[in-house]
Amino acid sequence: MKTKVFEYSNCSTCKQALKFLEAKGIPYERIAIIETPPSIKELKHVLNALKADGGSIKNLFNTSGVQYRELGIADKLKAGLSEADALKLLSENGKLVKRPFVVTSDSGAVGFKPEAWTKFFKSSTKKDS
Repeated sequence: MKTKVFEYSNCSTCKQALKFLEAKGIPYERIAIIETPPSIKELKHVLNALKADGGSIKNLFNTSGVQYRELGIADKLKAGLSEADALKLLSENGKLVKRPFVVTSDSGAVGFKPEAWTKFFKSSTKKDS
């Protein structure tokens, strides 16, 4: 499976992430996150990877986004928003999803930090080979 990168064209972090992938020669499919948010299946796949590293459903949310604040997502999460409801919300609104959002055949990642991505793609490439 080719790596899927859900991104927003005006996002500077997304631009840096795509440059990183190109510089490393990592093939990827670029998907506009606003027009085509990740599916519930893709969100669950990445969430499972995040949970394996101690993450939670909150890590999937773009917590600095306007809609996150406008919709009061932080309060809803504290009040016990179910994982199923959170995934449905994310799958219907790409602006709520932390970006870039990356899906590989065996894992996934959110956000971009060069050192973390270097490690992530080394382990992901070994598994996909």
